[in-house]
Amino acid sequence: MKHVTVFDAAGAKVRLDHLPTRPPAKIDKAEAKGRMEELNEELFALQDLMWGARTHSLLVVLQGRDAAGKDGTVKHVVGGLNPRGISVVSFAQPTTEERRHDFLWRVHRRTPRLGEVAIFNRSHYEDVLVVRVHRLVKKSLWKTRYGHINDFESLLAEESCIVLKFFLHISPQEQEQRLMAREKDPIDAWKLSVQDWIDRDQWDDFTEAYEDAISQCAAPHAPWMVVPSDAKWFRNFAVAEAMVSALRPYRKQWRETLEAQGKLRRAELEAFRKQRQERERGGKKRRAAVG
Repeated sequence: MKHVTVFDAAGAKVRLDHLPTRPPAKIDKAEAKGRMEELNEELFALQDLMWGARTHSLLVVLQGRDAAGKDGTVKHVVGGLNPRGISVVSFAQPTTEERRHDFLWRVHRRTPRLGEVAIFNRSHYEDVLVVRVHRLVKKSLWKTRYGHINDFESLLAEESCIVLKFFLHISPQEQEQRLMAREKDPIDAWKLSVQDWIDRDQWDDFTEAYEDAISQCAAPHAPWMVVPSDAKWFRNFAVAEAMVSALRPYRKQWRETLEAQGKLRRAELEAFRKQRQERERGGKKRRAAVG
């Protein structure tokens, strides 16, 4: 995870203004794109092992400001995976039914089963981000949610869910360019929202909210990774690299699980064939006796 800034301990001071939004100067775009193909192949293979072993699941949380590239990350990183066992969930404004439950109810029911991958395009963190900045609930309420989120993610980790959280970090200048580009593009114009510009006016408030969310809810089993995202190609490369790095340590365990399952299946098949042969021999003897 060398191309993202990792926060894996609660309470660490987070200053987003001090973290880069641009790729490192030493990273070559053409080289990164070539490396991206290798990462996608390895990610596909790791996903296949996890699907077969069914000992773990993977939850990827994508957070970021409007136009940070959450949809693009899903398309270019996750889009290369096997769609079998993958779900992409976008958490919009809660429905009437969802508002009648606790804030994590709608989230928990969309977490991945063993062997599967879930991508959260926005997530439970909206309840300490948008809810906080727009003052939708009292401060005394949203502040308690950090603890609930930590308990929730600890529960997922205890149940063998690999939790990876990415904050796609863009500059104000890059966001403005992307929002303006959407306005001019007849295909992407549907994504436009007046709220995007209203939220932009609250840049500092959202910055503080993101910093607190990352600081309060970082843990070894559910790390936050801040991804420089002004350059889309580097964002995709960095996220793919981080995902592969997080899954790679499980490869040996998954292969051993599959090999053990293979031995069991072969033993079952051998026993089945032996029983069938014995039944066939018994049938021949009975027919010979009758004849």
